[in-house]
Amino acid sequence: MQLVVARIGRAHGIKGEVTVEVRTDEPELRLAPGAVLATDPASAGPLTIEAGRVHSGRLLLRFKGVTDRNAAEALRNTLLIAEVDPEELPEGEDEYYDHQLIDLDVVTEDGTEVGRITEISHLPHQDLLIVGRPDGREVMIPFVEEIVTEIDLARQRAVVAPPPGLLDDRAEVVSPKDDNA
Repeated sequence: MQLVVARIGRAHGIKGEVTVEVRTDEPELRLAPGAVLATDPASAGPLTIEAGRVHSGRLLLRFKGVTDRNAAEALRNTLLIAEVDPEELPEGEDEYYDHQLIDLDVVTEDGTEVGRITEISHLPHQDLLIVGRPDGREVMIPFVEEIVTEIDLARQRAVVAPPPGLLDDRAEVVSPKDDNA
């Protein structure tokens, strides 16, 4: 199975280094020197990681054969893809690969059907579960412990405790303003 583990950003310096947007919880494993990664677009790869380092909080990578800024800049926006055994599980107890979550049924804590997970959107500060509703609409559910209270892979379901307004239009409006002012 193939997993997107990073997206190449802009070139850094003149010797072929690039910034990368990490999309894996295991960068030390997936983006280690010597790793050979497929790419999207496929014509850009495969790429072999020659070296990596952290600079000002960003991961920088250098690939074999990419020796100057122009070659590095040509890789911008390329996705890096690792081949992963489908039976492999993440190290952390409450961590999941996207393929484990896709197609899980989503229900509320009282058992009300919400829909089915169709996609995981990885944003810089949190992930979102994209859930297809039975009526054909989609809802985005923040993948945080307070809202997604349980992932049950054996029963193929995710249990959610949505705040008011997340799943419907009946949001509670709370204003700190005093009505008598």
